[in-house]
Amino acid sequence: MSLFERYLTLWVGLCIVAGIALGHLLPGVFHAIGATEVAEVNLPVAILIWLMIIPMLIKVDFSAIGKVREHWRGIGVTLFINWAVKPFSMAALAWLFVGHLFAPYFPPGQIASYIAGLILLAAAPCTAMVFVWSNLSDGEPDFTLTQVALNDTIMVFAFAPIVGLLLGISAITVPWETLLLSVGLYIVVPVILAQSVRAMVLTRFGTGGLKRLLHHLQPIALVALLATLVVLFGFQGEQIVTQPLIIALLAVPILIQVYFNATLAYLLNRAAGEAHCVAAPSALIGASNFFELAVAAAVSLFGFASGAALATVVGVLIEVPVMLSVVRIVNASKPWYESGAAVRRAGKVIGQAKQAVRL
Repeated sequence: MSLFERYLTLWVGLCIVAGIALGHLLPGVFHAIGATEVAEVNLPVAILIWLMIIPMLIKVDFSAIGKVREHWRGIGVTLFINWAVKPFSMAALAWLFVGHLFAPYFPPGQIASYIAGLILLAAAPCTAMVFVWSNLSDGEPDFTLTQVALNDTIMVFAFAPIVGLLLGISAITVPWETLLLSVGLYIVVPVILAQSVRAMVLTRFGTGGLKRLLHHLQPIALVALLATLVVLFGFQGEQIVTQPLIIALLAVPILIQVYFNATLAYLLNRAAGEAHCVAAPSALIGASNFFELAVAAAVSLFGFASGAALATVVGVLIEVPVMLSVVRIVNASKPWYESGAAVRRAGKVIGQAKQAVRL
């Protein structure tokens, strides 16, 4: 990771302080930003979200989906965690902690909104930082690329129905028009734009040109993320100053679901006999969240000053240190992982196949 990415949590913390301070000093400016809407979508935030998401999606090669058969066990495990476990486990944790155990510490009228934010955070798997986590854990790059491309494809169709279902279960009225607009605005359109840019650059300048473009775009994406946080915390400042405990309480279900999903994916891959270089990124993809999309959707659905927006921002705050801890765990446990009988059998089969090819 670059120096900037390595200390992302520090920059997020500074943006929190700056946003709160600016929100108190310049309330009129933030109210004007919040009022700049079209069809319940805030335009300044939409622009910032695009600047975050599009550079990340340019990295994704959707033709990699054709390689799914090479890592079918790891792909199957990760899809199961991402789409059948994580959104529902987070909804259960949010209901348990925010709705019941920690309920006395939250504003009564905002509890449902906080639950919604946590659901939005877990409903979409991470797209960008996964490449960093995979690299740090010596993950199989083809598997990581295939999984990200497949998840992004599924996200186009599954995000809105899953969010709508879970918000309905949580007794939250689902503004379907706004939700579908958010999916189109923050998933479909960025995917189309990003892939168009990717195809054009590859055609004209090759892979070298694409790498140069991504190198220039990465700082823009991170600056857009931090600018979005300043705006969000400008609106959330008063609530945070009066109840700072809320951030710590929201972090509890997020931390539990990260470690639970990472562990489950890791163990399932081991039981299936998948190689460690696939199991490691599988666990990391299963645990991480597409927080940029979550922030955008929360703002569109519930507004800047909502508990949902704050809940998604807490995910940004703890993303880097928590995922680095997961990387450390999967790296340290590699000898134990490879001692599994299923993994050894799979390794022997692969070795025999390679030997046969050489012969």
